[in-house]
Amino acid sequence: MAAILLAEDDDSMRSFLKKALERAGHTVVDASQGDEALTELQLREFDLLLTDIVMPVMDGIELARRAAEIDPEMNIMFITGFAAVALNAANQAPEDAKVLSKPFHLKDLVQEVDRLVA
Repeated sequence: MAAILLAEDDDSMRSFLKKALERAGHTVVDASQGDEALTELQLREFDLLLTDIVMPVMDGIELARRAAEIDPEMNIMFITGFAAVALNAANQAPEDAKVLSKPFHLKDLVQEVDRLVA
């Protein structure tokens, strides 16, 4: 299965998503802020960056831009209630990043993750 870096500032949401992805067989490293996730990206390789957009210190879009520079082959998926922000070309989010809008069903998240890393 996949090595996933999960960046989400909401503690309960992060824990919930991590458990669901681990139950699906993935290895998940989690971070509560974008800058913490960036540190993890510099330490090891991941198949997928799964990130919220709105986070303190470094938002998910900046994290995704930096992640794409570190590893252009890594898949990126935004999980957000602000899909229009992620899809706005002016924010320079990686072009091939996927967006999963909140609220979503865990089944949909796991299916999309499995599809991206297949």
